[in-house]
Amino acid sequence: MKIVIFVSLVIIALLFSNCSGTNTDSNPAHDAREFYQLKIYSFSNNEQQQVTEQYLKEAFLPALKVMEIGPIGIFNKKLSESDSIMQTFVLLPFSSLDQFNQLERALSQDTKHLTAGSAYLNAPFDNPPYARIETILLRAFKDMPKMRPSALTGARTDRIYELRSYESATEKIFANKVDMFNEGGEITLFDKLKFNAIFYGEVIAGPKMPNLMYMTTHADANSRAINWKNFVDSPEWKEISSMEKYQNNVSHIDITFLYPTEYSDY
Repeated sequence: MKIVIFVSLVIIALLFSNCSGTNTDSNPAHDAREFYQLKIYSFSNNEQQQVTEQYLKEAFLPALKVMEIGPIGIFNKKLSESDSIMQTFVLLPFSSLDQFNQLERALSQDTKHLTAGSAYLNAPFDNPPYARIETILLRAFKDMPKMRPSALTGARTDRIYELRSYESATEKIFANKVDMFNEGGEITLFDKLKFNAIFYGEVIAGPKMPNLMYMTTHADANSRAINWKNFVDSPEWKEISSMEKYQNNVSHIDITFLYPTEYSDY
């Protein structure tokens, strides 16, 4: 009798485990939110940018592909009369903070990377390959947990890659703005209007916290203008933006226009 009861309990336990999330479709680890590193190089002259871009193309990117980290976005900033500082933006996805933490060590032990990137890695103190590097660490929004390469098929040289940073006055208000994207429906609306978002992320380490950042892609400048007009005029946005709970949750916005390098994965 005891054996029968024991076997019955084992069967029930196995059935319960199968119903409670052991398959990969419902496994939280399978659906984990990515982490992103946005690395921003600033340059004092064209020579610095050329040395850094050669390193990124010939040493850094090949090493990351061997590590199966990617896709990688590498963009240059569109210059303007009001912003003439030359910058290159490198966008890296990571499956975990541990993977991010192991990157520098892995690169330092990769002989191919060290050889191909020698000019950059061994640059002298009085002739560095950049003026400064800024690193921002982000965690993907829950409603878009993984980076999504643009679905656009037209020429990449015509595209507008728009990087936005939304700052909030306090951590609590920042959480409210993140909620507005997820539960509030902003991400759903961006998808509906084909903004071709590449990522949405909460900044967990950076110079302008608390803030979030996201990147959208438009076929060209005219398409971007039309997309944003459709967004502002949409009944969904009018409803979301009029909700009392979502008022005054952004204190400052920075917008940066980028274009992809010819070796970028985007």
